[in-house]
Order: sequence, then structure tokens, then C-alpha cells
Amino acid sequence: MARSQQLYLFLFVVFVFLQLASADRFTVGDRQGWNPNVNYTVWVEKHKPFHVGDWLVFYYQSGMADVVQVDEAGFNKCDASNPISNYSKGRNYAFQLNHTGRYYFICSRGYCYGGMRLAILAERLPPPSPPPSSHRNSAARCRLSSALLALAVSLLSAAALFHFHL
Repeated sequence: MARSQQLYLFLFVVFVFLQLASADRFTVGDRQGWNPNVNYTVWVEKHKPFHVGDWLVFYYQSGMADVVQVDEAGFNKCDASNPISNYSKGRNYAFQLNHTGRYYFICSRGYCYGGMRLAILAERLPPPSPPPSSHRNSAARCRLSSALLALAVSLLSAAALFHFHL
């Protein structure tokens, strides 16, 4: 593999690692899952803000529900005739919020009219907070230092694997 290809692969791995490290995973509907008679508006209020890179995981009963990503008009009318994406296999579906903006999901099996629909606003990840200035946060600093050390070891290991000289 050429050195430039190794560098691109290394940078890609670092980018993916940083994205995964900052992403949150949300189970849509919490314990109730993606089912009828769940107030998804309240669920969104409980968990927002959502950020680019976060994952929404829909758990549902196979054969009884599906997850259809639609535009705002489809969401408002419970109309799945022009889906952006549609998933009905298995019993769960994981969806990553990959850009800023609104996302709309409905169930096309008739349950949308009863509230089985979800609107999410994905925002940019906020910049990191400034370091704490008091000694009360020494445990948080220690965890951050450990995480940075683990990242540095990972990066050095990857560099060694790809024969980079840092």
C-alpha cells in the first residue's frame, strides 16, 4: 500500500473513532420502543438535543410495524408513498443522524395516525467546554486525561501498524 493511501486510511480511522466517541445512542420510545400509544413528542423533549453522529435505534414487533423516513409533508399527512428510506425487516433498525436538519419518521402500517411518528432536529455537536478551574472537578479531569491517554496510545499503535513516523 502506498504511503499516501496509508495516511488516508489512518486519518479515516481517526475520524471514525472521533465520530463514534462523540455520538450518543438513543432507543426510540425508551422501554416502550417503536410501538403504538407512545407519545414520541414527549420522548423527543426528554432526550433533546440530538446531534450529528447520534444514532436512533427503533425496536418494534416484526411484521407489525416499520420505520419509514419521510419529508415534512409525508410526516404531517402520515403519507409513506414517497419515502426517503423504508425499513421493515427484522425487529430493529439503527439510523445515524448524518447531517444537521430535521428528520421525520413514521410507521406506514396505519399506526402513524395514532401518533406513531417522530420528528427530530439534529444539531451540530457543541464545542468542548473549557477546562474546569476548581479542584472539585479533579475526577472529571482524571477521566478526561485517561481518555486522552487511551486515544494517544491508540493513535501511536495505529501509526506503528502503518509504519508512520510521528
